[in-house]
Amino acid sequence: MASIKEVAQKAGVGVGTVSRVLNSTGYVSDETRIKVETAMKELNYIPNELARNLLSKKSGIVAIIIPKISHPFFAEVVLYAEAELMKKGYKTMICSTYSEQNYEKEYINMLNRHIVDGIIAGSHMLDFEEYQGVQGPIVALDRFLGENIPVVSTNHKIGGKLAAEELVRNNCRCVLQIQGARVVDSPSHERHYEFERYMKKRGVTVYSHEMDWNDFDYGQYDVMADMLMDKYPDIDGIFAVDMVAIACIRQLLKRKKKVPRDVKVVAYDGTYVAKVGVMNLTVVQQPIEELAKRAVNILLNMIQGKKYHNKKVHLLPHRKKDAHTNKTNNRLPSQ
Repeated sequence: MASIKEVAQKAGVGVGTVSRVLNSTGYVSDETRIKVETAMKELNYIPNELARNLLSKKSGIVAIIIPKISHPFFAEVVLYAEAELMKKGYKTMICSTYSEQNYEKEYINMLNRHIVDGIIAGSHMLDFEEYQGVQGPIVALDRFLGENIPVVSTNHKIGGKLAAEELVRNNCRCVLQIQGARVVDSPSHERHYEFERYMKKRGVTVYSHEMDWNDFDYGQYDVMADMLMDKYPDIDGIFAVDMVAIACIRQLLKRKKKVPRDVKVVAYDGTYVAKVGVMNLTVVQQPIEELAKRAVNILLNMIQGKKYHNKKVHLLPHRKKDAHTNKTNNRLPSQ
C-alpha cells in the first residue's frame, strides 16, 4: 500500500501539501490539487481515515439508538436516516437496546469519548437522568430527554383526532385504544389524550389499555390482544399502532368476528406491515421519512456548532390512507 510520502514524491510536492489536500485545510492551488489527486489515483492511495479523524476530532459516525431493529417503525427510521447521513458524508452505527439496557449507556459513553459525533436517540430504555450532563450532540426521536436536547416528533394531537374522526364517521359507539407506557415522557401520548377527548365529547365509550414500557415484540402483542378481546367483547372500534392493530385483527378473526363489519380498526404509523396482510389497514400515517431526515439535519447542525435551547418539538403533519385503495390523501391537516 502506498504511503503519503510516496504520493508527495510522485506529485512533486511536500507531505504537508498532500495533507492539506486530504483534509481540505489551508490553501492549495488548483494545479497542485490535481497533481496530488492524480498521484493518489495512480498509486491507489487509501488515506488513513482514523488518523484524519484524530486530527479533526470527528469520527464521521452517527449512532442511532432504537429499541428493536426488527420493529417496522424503527426499521424505517433507520433506513431513511442512514440514507440521509450517507448523502451528507456520515456513516451510521445502529444500536438496538431491546435485549440489553447497558448498550444505551455504552453509546452515550462513545459520544463522550468522541468515538461517534452525535446520537439520534429513539430508545425508551434509559431514565431521563442518564442523558443529563452529556456534552455531545443528541437529537431525541419522539421522547423528551432534557431541556437542551431537541425533539423530533409528529403532531400526535392531530393524529389522534384523525383516528377518532374516522371511527365516529363509521358510527362506532364503544372503542378500545391501546397506548404506550405513560412512564415514558413522550409527545406520542398526545394522540391518545386527544382521541379520548374527542370520543367522549361525542358520547362514545372509550376503554384504554396501557402497554408495558418495553413491549416491542409481536409475540407479546398477540398475547395482549388475546386478553383484550376477551376482556372487551362488545367493542366496535380499535385504535392502536400497526403491529398491535394486526394482532387485534388476528384475535378478532379467531373469534369469528368480521373486520370491518363488526369491528372497525384504525392503525397508527402506516409502516409497510399495514400493506402486506390479507386486508389493507386504515391508517393514520406518520411521515417517517420526514421525521428521520429532520432528525439527521438537526443533529448535523448541532455537530457544526448550532445550539438548540429549551425543549423544542418539531411538529410534522399526518396523512390518512384509505383502507381500500391504499392511496394517500394529499390534503394535509392544518397545524
